[in-house]
Amino acid sequence: MTSALLTSRVGASLGETTWGVASIDRDGTDVASRLLPADGDVEIGSISKGVTAVLYRDAVNRGEVRPGDLLRDHLPLSDCAAGAVTLESLAGHRSGLPRLPVMPGMLGRTWRMWRHQENPYGDTLDELLEQTRETSVGRPKPAYSNLGFELLGHAVAAAVAMPYAELVRERLAAPLGLDSWYVPATPADLSDSAVAGATRSGRPAQAWTGEGLGPAGGIRSTLTDLASFAAALLEGRAPGIEALEPRAPFVGSGVRIGDGWITSSVRGREITWHNGGTGGWRSFVGLDRSAHRAAVVVRASTRSVDPVGMELLAT
Repeated sequence: MTSALLTSRVGASLGETTWGVASIDRDGTDVASRLLPADGDVEIGSISKGVTAVLYRDAVNRGEVRPGDLLRDHLPLSDCAAGAVTLESLAGHRSGLPRLPVMPGMLGRTWRMWRHQENPYGDTLDELLEQTRETSVGRPKPAYSNLGFELLGHAVAAAVAMPYAELVRERLAAPLGLDSWYVPATPADLSDSAVAGATRSGRPAQAWTGEGLGPAGGIRSTLTDLASFAAALLEGRAPGIEALEPRAPFVGSGVRIGDGWITSSVRGREITWHNGGTGGWRSFVGLDRSAHRAAVVVRASTRSVDPVGMELLAT
């Protein structure tokens, strides 16, 4: 598929915003974009969870952590209910932790996010841990948890004695040549090539940065490096590739989950995927592993790009 053909297939769906698409198959990678510089890094949102998932499984393979390890084995959470949660339950979104921790002024944060497009996730790791200590743990069941993946990533990083941002760089970005990848803790950490996101109505959105957020939604990447990551997953070159294997039912009919990664049946094809959303970006990485095809979509908007990605994989 040529870039012109790729543009003709997705352009009408993605509209007049800033966007980028990559299609990967046995013949290589084709990329198309609009208003997105080749070196522009964007927010990949919760695709960061997919990154954390392979880092977790890689650490398991190395013998650095075990699926049955408790959070309190690696993080200072011995004085709260969350400390007794296992890494395995976090990786499979069935820990009983809520979607978000207990946070002072959460209503105000949410209002400022929607009204002024402010980042609601700027907490440090210490602040995240303090919020976790105040958070109750419910009955273990399949339920998507941002908090769970934040804690999983920081627990794995602590187990190997490095910050999460360094873990991403040393274990994944450097080996796979993903030079644009980084995890900004504050707005001051944003690169000169950082591309601003936008709301559904086109208003500029504040970048989502935060040390605590990193493992669940804080990684930034260029389109080409995100496509390279998808290709490495497709080809089995990425560390911790076993994270993609579905192990348990998840929310929705016929939906299964491995470590973070979702597998769904789409037009008779098994698609392994993760999406992402921030205050100004939507993103998607999907793999048809049987057909050896992958799709990557990013857009500076809060409108979902999942249908575009799934359509590329299903046709």
